[in-house]
Parts: sequence; C-alpha cells; structure tokens
Amino acid sequence: MQCSWKAVLLLALASIAIQYTAIRTFTAKSFHTCPGLTETGLAERLCEEGPTFSYNLSRKTHVLILATTRSGSSFVGQLFNQHMDVFYLFEPLYHVQNTLIPRFTQGKSPADRRVMLGASRDLLRSLYDCDLYFLENYIKPPPVNHTTDRVFRRGASRVLCSRPVCDPPGSPDLVLEEGDCVRKCGLLNLTLAAEACRERSHVAIKTVRVPEVNDLRALVEDPRLNLKVIQLVRDPRGILASRSETFRDTYRLWRLWYGTGRKPYNLDVTQLTTVCEDFSSSVSTGLMRPSWLKGKYMLVRYEDLARNPMKKTEEIYEFLGIPLDGHVARWIQNNTRGDPTLGKHKYGTVRNSAATAEKWRFRLSYDIVAFAQNACQQVLAQLGYKMANSEEELKNPAISLVEERDFRPFL
Repeated sequence: MQCSWKAVLLLALASIAIQYTAIRTFTAKSFHTCPGLTETGLAERLCEEGPTFSYNLSRKTHVLILATTRSGSSFVGQLFNQHMDVFYLFEPLYHVQNTLIPRFTQGKSPADRRVMLGASRDLLRSLYDCDLYFLENYIKPPPVNHTTDRVFRRGASRVLCSRPVCDPPGSPDLVLEEGDCVRKCGLLNLTLAAEACRERSHVAIKTVRVPEVNDLRALVEDPRLNLKVIQLVRDPRGILASRSETFRDTYRLWRLWYGTGRKPYNLDVTQLTTVCEDFSSSVSTGLMRPSWLKGKYMLVRYEDLARNPMKKTEEIYEFLGIPLDGHVARWIQNNTRGDPTLGKHKYGTVRNSAATAEKWRFRLSYDIVAFAQNACQQVLAQLGYKMANSEEELKNPAISLVEERDFRPFL
C-alpha cells in the first residue's frame, strides 16, 4: 500500500494521454493542409470534406499576450478587448488545464505545465481560425447545441457580452460590466461567437498558462497564422507581493514571514523561482533575436506601461501594424487615473497605474526582498530592475528601482 499513490498518479497520467490522443484523433481534420496529395481515397475525401488551411489567406493579425499571474496581464488584455475590430479571449487555456491536469497535482510540478502544451497549441491554432467548436472538447459539462454557461471569465471579453452574441435589454450600445454579462446574456452561443470572430480583422488571446516563448515556436512558424507575441514581464518582487495579497491562502507562508520576521522552514520557494526561471529563459530567447522571432516578438515591462500607458500602447499597436482605436485611447484615460477603490476586485483594471508600478516596495519586508533578489538576480539584471541594498533604499520612493531600458521589437 505504500506505493498506491504512485499507481494512482500513473493511472491519472495515462488517462490524460488517452484524453488528449482522443481529442486530437477526432479533431485533427481541421488542421490538415493536403499539399500535393499523391494518394486518393480517404485522404482525398478528408480534404474535400474539411477546410484547408495552407496559409493565412485572410492575413488576420493573431496576437498572443504571454504573461504570468499578477503581472498586469488583465490590463494589457483590455488594450485589445476595447478595440472594435479585435476579437479578444481571456484565458481560454484555463479549460485545457482544468481538463487534462488532475486537480490533486495541479501546479505542484513543473512537468504538469508541460502536459498541456501540445493541447494548448492545438486549441490556440483553432481559436485563431475562429473555430470555437474546438473549445468544446475541454468544457465540462459539454455544451449542448453549441451553447454553454461554462466559458471561463466570459465577461472579460466585450465581444462575448454584446450584440449579436448577446442581446441584453437596453440600448444597442450598452456595454455590460463583467459581473453582469452572464446574468443578462444567459448561455453563450458558440456559433454566434465564431461568426463575430470571423467578422473582425484581428484575434487576441491572453494566457498565463504557457511558460516560455520557446513553447510557441510551432505556432509562430505556422504559415496558417500571422502570430505576434507580446511578452509581458514585471519585477518578480512585485509579482510576489501581489500574489501574496491576492492568493492569501496559497501564499500564507510568505505572509507569515512578513508578519513574524522569520522565514518558515517549509516555505515553497518555487512560487518565486519558477517565475524567475521562466522569465529568464523566455527573455533570453527573445533578446537573442532568433530568425524565427523576427517581426513576431515584443517585450513589454509592466512598469513602463504603468508609467506611460498611452505611449507604450501606441508602440505596441505600431509593432502589430494595427491602427489604434479611439475606444482604446478613451479606455486608457478612464482606467489609469481612476479612484483605486474602484479596482479592488483581484482582476480589476481600474487604478492609478503610475502609483502601482512600485507599490510592492511597501508590501514586503527587506528580508523577503533580499531573498528574492538573491534568487532572481539574473533575470532582474536582464530586465533592468535594480537591487535594493538596504531597508532605507527599499522604502525611499525617490529612488527608482527600474532602469531606463529600450526594449525595441525585433523587426
């Protein structure tokens, strides 16, 4: 009986493999390209029956916001969500993770994150082609007649909460708040959502569930896509402070350290080091400028965006080759100078952005900051974040811990 947990884990992993293989088997027809077929029969019939995507005929721009939790990704997502010609989805890979990774192991091993990469790439490929039916493979319970109320954070996508996908009572121009969307819109019709996607010129997706830009190479090089990656980074010390405040139970030992001044012996340091390692690996790839990322990758520091949101947003849209929408500019003005009490929801985006950039300095003790600096010194240097060498330096707002850096896109 001592090894029974290993047997359970092996069975769970086997089940994951079977599920993913089955999904790929039943849905692979969506992705074959049928170039120069020399055989007739089944392959020919598949090419006649299914869509053929040899390359991106529409030249839609496909945007992926690559981030980690509490790095400002919800804010960056809104820079696309507010654009009238962009179809935006918030964290669709949540459904892949929820389906393929057993609850009792989720997030406890770096290997868990790798289990879902193949499935995640397939789903992203489909969503960028506006094939929302593919998402149904990962929604529980399964949608009925392509309708469901289980799409994660549907309300974070403006298109999914407005006409014609949703027909709420009131003005045709009514924009629903996230909390009102599901209540007033009812079931999400994925057929209507797919039509709304096809009507727009660009598709943007935010995810915190892909560890590194290297994991996206197959998508970046896929001729069926016009994928551009916006990698959002933030000072790991700031991420730690934000997570400790937001996910209070998960990060309770860090909070205990802050409260008592004593580091717990069983502190899970991987909650910090995994972020730094992923950032370092991904940023190293991006800054080396490999040929496959040319014109496809832009590194954005949250601190730069928070301090000058309009300027940085203009740079992002210029890199993407998409005209900046007036709705986006108005949203920035209304949501970066607002009353911070309006942004108390943990995924809220209303805040005084400049004031939040280094607010973490007053939420962590110097002992914790020194520990984080030692653990993450490589990536701090890569990204231009300065060390705080004393308690006084840490708490002095006149001393910036962010160097001036110009991370120009690789064009």
